[in-house]
Amino acid sequence: MAGASLYTTALRQTPPLGEIPRRPAMKVRSSLKTLKTRHRDCKLVRRKGRLYVINKTNPRFKARQG
Repeated sequence: MAGASLYTTALRQTPPLGEIPRRPAMKVRSSLKTLKTRHRDCKLVRRKGRLYVINKTNPRFKARQG
């Protein structure tokens, strides 16, 4: 491995067995825009005093308020 940089060495390291790599969490917003400006499949849902935006076709639009 002569000439391998620290960056490429760090990329090859795997996390310890007890740790699971996490996906990015949903966005926590102080204000959710009106449904008009959102994707057409987004739904606003109130659960346990929190306002959630859910989208089954494109989960990257998930958001939570409160």
